Amino acid sequence: MIQLIVSDIDGTLLPYGQKQLDPSIFSLIHRLSQQGIRFCPASGRQFHSLRKLFGPVQDELCYLCENGAILYGSGTEEAAPILGRTVMEHAPAMGLIQDILALEGCEVLISGANCSYLYQCDDSFVARMRDGTGNHVRVVRSLEEIKEDIIKISAYCPAGAAVPEKALGGKWPGIFRMAVAGAEWLDFTLADKGIGLRQLCGALGIPLENTLAFGDNWNDLPMLEAAGHPYLMASADPRLAEKLPRQCTSVPEVLEHLLETGCLLEC
Repeated sequence: MIQLIVSDIDGTLLPYGQKQLDPSIFSLIHRLSQQGIRFCPASGRQFHSLRKLFGPVQDELCYLCENGAILYGSGTEEAAPILGRTVMEHAPAMGLIQDILALEGCEVLISGANCSYLYQCDDSFVARMRDGTGNHVRVVRSLEEIKEDIIKISAYCPAGAAVPEKALGGKWPGIFRMAVAGAEWLDFTLADKGIGLRQLCGALGIPLENTLAFGDNWNDLPMLEAAGHPYLMASADPRLAEKLPRQCTSVPEVLEHLLETGCLLEC
């Protein structure tokens, strides 16, 4: 029995290059809710950004944000309860920020609960995060201006994440979890989407075996491995397909089949 559906966004529910969800997903979410099935976006994105993306149904959803570092229950943006949060230790977080800034061409994004802090960045990066991604942003002149707990640190690598991945991955293993979150992004947390899913299921009282999950990238792997019924997008890295043989080309197609037949689509 499926009680909870968690889906990655970029490259999974939202094709790369597109900025708006297909409106049909909102009616699917309503129909799932009528059958007692909850829907939860699971993304590296910020809470505010995810809510904007799901506008018509934004108050009805749970949210697994910042790659599992913070979870929200349903409700308005101001009233939605925090169901789980995993905080980074301050001293190593500061060291990671400096390491990212030392990489040529990379920008750093520092995430609080629902605010993105930008430091030593150019105006185009501010515009990208505020206007393109839709984040709450604050530009700080000093890291001491960040008074809240840090839950995620990201490196934006316009030239590609491969070189920064090698430079940073060798220094921080065992301290932070590093996840490739698209061609240009590296995310660092103490959590991951698998930890987030387990926390969410615990908060909602839903067994992991009653969860259906969709993803397309390496940062989705812990979530897909934890879920009772995982689907990998067919466009994913072939190395992921070796770990997750059940694939699909369309999340709405799988959900429609579930609603019509009560069974999962075998792809």
